[in-house]
Amino acid sequence: MTDKPRIRLYGSDQCPYCVAARMLLTKKGLPFEDVPVGGDYELRKQMESLSGGWSVPQIFLDGAPIGGFDELHELDKSGELDRMLGISENA
Repeated sequence: MTDKPRIRLYGSDQCPYCVAARMLLTKKGLPFEDVPVGGDYELRKQMESLSGGWSVPQIFLDGAPIGGFDELHELDKSGELDRMLGISENA
């Protein structure tokens, strides 16, 4: 059995794109680390330095930034997200 990539989502509670990203990951049954950056300057700076982006959400697979909700949604829609996560259609 291979380990699935670790998913980390930097976001805020009020951001609709963060909510949508959480819903997509939850709907797929994917565990993820939810890092709240709203009001936390140090976490926000960490997110920015890791991703190069300042908007939320910022989503990472095994430490590699994939972008925000739009990018996550496109990866899911194309089937690439499942491939990246090692999810087969028969799983």
